[in-house]
Amino acid sequence: MQTTILKAASNFLLPVLLLFSIFILLRGHYLPGGGFIGGLIASSAFVLDAFANGLVYTKSMLRFHPGFLMPLGLTFSFLAAISPFFVGKPLMHALWMKGHIPVIGKLGTPLIFDIGVYLVVIGAALTIIFTISESR
Repeated sequence: MQTTILKAASNFLLPVLLLFSIFILLRGHYLPGGGFIGGLIASSAFVLDAFANGLVYTKSMLRFHPGFLMPLGLTFSFLAAISPFFVGKPLMHALWMKGHIPVIGKLGTPLIFDIGVYLVVIGAALTIIFTISESR
């Protein structure tokens, strides 16, 4: 069902939900949130857009298949997990850069791992939803 109200709301909510998902992603290694819930919020924003404007429009807006995000996210997470091994620390040990970045805080391997999870969740959720939508 494509109504005018849903289209107008979707055009407003898509960027708001994407910004909110990035906010949840960035605050996740200090407070509740992180890559998983941020990825779910981002993918729900695209699903809302697909309901409002049609699947073809949403897929053309993405410009690439969402399944591409899964191996990219797995690479980020894998590199964040094994990088401490190369400096003599155990796997999955948190490494932090010196200094403070405004808004983000300290940059470290937990944030890189969360970004990987974020990309995997978006890729998996959108691939599943788009595949189901195309088959009907």
